[in-house]
Amino acid sequence: MSTPPSAAARLRSLLAHRGGVLLPGVANALAARIVEDLGFDAAFVTGAGITNTHLGLPDLGFLSLPELTAHVTAIAEVTDLPLVVDADTGFGNAVTVGRAITTLERAGAAAIQIEDQISPKRCGHFDGQQVVPAAEMVQKIAAAADARRDQDTLIVARTDARAAHGLGEALDRAGAYADAGADVLFVEGVRDRDELVAVGAVRPEVPKVANIVEGGKTPMLPRAELHRMGFAVVLYANAALQASIRGMQDVLGRLRDDGTLAGAHGLLTPFGERQRLVGKAVFDAAEARLATTTGAAPSGPPVRSSA
Repeated sequence: MSTPPSAAARLRSLLAHRGGVLLPGVANALAARIVEDLGFDAAFVTGAGITNTHLGLPDLGFLSLPELTAHVTAIAEVTDLPLVVDADTGFGNAVTVGRAITTLERAGAAAIQIEDQISPKRCGHFDGQQVVPAAEMVQKIAAAADARRDQDTLIVARTDARAAHGLGEALDRAGAYADAGADVLFVEGVRDRDELVAVGAVRPEVPKVANIVEGGKTPMLPRAELHRMGFAVVLYANAALQASIRGMQDVLGRLRDDGTLAGAHGLLTPFGERQRLVGKAVFDAAEARLATTTGAAPSGPPVRSSA
């Protein structure tokens, strides 16, 4: 019996054969379950999202490698989707980037993204980004490619040079990063259609990412149009997070104002659907099998009927 392809190999195949892979971002394991349940082919573990939800802080380089690794491990435990992991600037220099790659790969990453901002980094749709010399990033990419244990694991190289030095510098860096061993190129902060066309034309043999952010700098174009421009991946890194914030504000605002949620049923996921998404039936079945086998309910605290 042949061994099934790894998540990284499946992701490579997706990038090669799909007409622009829609890549939703996830900040936790529940979001990953929802993404998989809806039929998406891969998920993006968003550093900004984890920073916002786990730390309650803006995307300004606060997230550590151990914190990110713990989240990737938890997400990989509950989904078979290939995970593209946002590793910010790689948590150090070219030497320490290698450790970040092997650590995240072991945790479940199928692809790992590193960027060329100085540390601490800033969200690509903020203002004021600064980048390291291109030669320093080239070293990081080479170290990352060398450190991976599965040669199918993809190294995604992001440049924020558009904000700091203009589009021309960003395009030059993208080409240099491809030469250094990057499998996927990501030019952040692209401003309009003409710039998107220019980015899509760079190194046409290398898959490229278009990052679409509600309220961000890049125009929100349809996937099909972006694919025609040359993008293999259309990333919506924090659409789920932004939607969940709006949902919490709507429901909790009603609770504050009305003192009840009696009229908010349409705003709430039903209790049963919530349990389905987290796989409660699997644990119910396991409990029943154990009870049948041993003649007694499993030891430990009783299963709660509500939470």
